[in-house]
Amino acid sequence: MQHDEVIWQVIRHNHCSYMSKIETKIFCRNPYNVTGLCNRSSCPLANSRYATIREDKGVFYLYMKTIERAHMPNKLWERVKLPRNYEKALEVIDKHMIYWPKLLIHKIKQRLTKMTQMRIRMRKIALKTREKLIPVPRKETKREARREEKALRAAVLEKGIENELTERLKRGVYDPSGIYNDDFKLFDKVLQGLEEKEKEEEEEEEEAEIEFVEGDDLLEEDYDIEDFGDLQSGKDDDTVGTDDEEEYHPASHKRKGRDSGLSHGKLGKDEPGSKSKKKAKVLVEVEHEGGSKRRTTMH
Repeated sequence: MQHDEVIWQVIRHNHCSYMSKIETKIFCRNPYNVTGLCNRSSCPLANSRYATIREDKGVFYLYMKTIERAHMPNKLWERVKLPRNYEKALEVIDKHMIYWPKLLIHKIKQRLTKMTQMRIRMRKIALKTREKLIPVPRKETKREARREEKALRAAVLEKGIENELTERLKRGVYDPSGIYNDDFKLFDKVLQGLEEKEKEEEEEEEEAEIEFVEGDDLLEEDYDIEDFGDLQSGKDDDTVGTDDEEEYHPASHKRKGRDSGLSHGKLGKDEPGSKSKKKAKVLVEVEHEGGSKRRTTMH
């Protein structure tokens, strides 16, 4: 089932996907190779009993393979975690590989030493402050510069066209009912700006102004004329001083006073020998000693 010599002859002289040939040597790209060289003692495929060291997330592990687990590919490799201390890691290797070939143990210890030195150098490089070089693509830089220049030219041209349209509209070159261009977005924009400006000016003119004026005495004059008309009228006020007060209507009082004054004036002109004006009656209440009250009317 497992014959190491036959496997080696096949992959060495026919084809091996992990083999990498150069002018001086032949290397092996298999991750389980302990030396990285393509030879009989270092090939992980042509050796039933094999061991190596691999790194996983900064931790070193010892991988071991035996012929007893060849029929179980999922359990082919046995993994042992190695401590971070170099000397303790060597002790663990000696403990788990006490009956293994001395040459393989020596190669594993050499691999552990190289990987430990590599980890120390990586730690020192990470602590140093170094300049980070960022490549700048020349093609993209030139392309962006050309696009910016074109955008700037387009913006300047659009602004110039807008100013020219504004000046022509102010001079009255264009007829508002005419159509001059198929694409008139810029023209509409200028017109809209002028309309908004005119609306603002109209709103400022139409704002209501608050004025302060002197008081008007027309109401007082009207009341004086009405009182004079009531005195001239021959109407008797029998309800003056009565207990039951009647409602007072200013509008009706004004109208009656004016009508009575005018009618009395006309009568005075038509009948020069008319009777004298009737005096207004006054109701007087006199209280006597016995508590009795007497009302008298005076002319």
